[in-house]
Amino acid sequence: MQYYRILYQSLVVPLSLLMGEFIHLLPLWIVLFFFSVVMHEIAHGYAALKCGDDTASLMGRLTLNPIPHIDPVGTILLPLMLIIFRAGIIFGWAKPVPINPYNFYNYRDGMIKVSLSGVMTNFAIATLLAAFVYIINITGLQNTAAGANIIVLLTATASINIILGVFNLVPIPPLDGSNFLSVILPDDLARKYESIKPYGFFIIIFLFMLGILGFVIMFFGNIIYRLLFMGLPL
Repeated sequence: MQYYRILYQSLVVPLSLLMGEFIHLLPLWIVLFFFSVVMHEIAHGYAALKCGDDTASLMGRLTLNPIPHIDPVGTILLPLMLIIFRAGIIFGWAKPVPINPYNFYNYRDGMIKVSLSGVMTNFAIATLLAAFVYIINITGLQNTAAGANIIVLLTATASINIILGVFNLVPIPPLDGSNFLSVILPDDLARKYESIKPYGFFIIIFLFMLGILGFVIMFFGNIIYRLLFMGLPL
């Protein structure tokens, strides 16, 4: 199992293995991937509910039922195209949970908590999965075929959660990081910053095309990934 030597060095390794030697795990990983993006959105809605806004709850979005969360492009088309063209990585998103911040008990605190809740959920999922990988290594099961399959599945799912978390922290509208930044900025700067909202999507695409956004995500994502799996394999 030579891949153990590089598995914990970069978060793209387990994702690449899914498209190669471990492609039989891909259907199960897609289920876990979709669960991760759904949990991200549910976290937003639940945080909003705790802050006084029940919009997501009233619209039936605080549920693990995948149907209400499906986004035709982000949940189906984009991941499918990435798989078909063997892009080496799979990415996507669920339908954003509706939030009405004017229902919050405290607007500023509510926006901060809701903005960070999805990201923190993805990082929490990645941390939990890393803990399971440590347990498997401690028991010695990593040297079995079943253990190897489980480790690749867990690390690949941790990787996509890290990517989702870091990507959403980028302070470009409509990403979560932009909502957080607009709240903590002074009012005059916040108004100027929010003026770029109509162009946010195009800025994101442009930065991806230049390779800048991908570099930022991979740089910080790999730091988190290596910290979570530090000391492995045992």
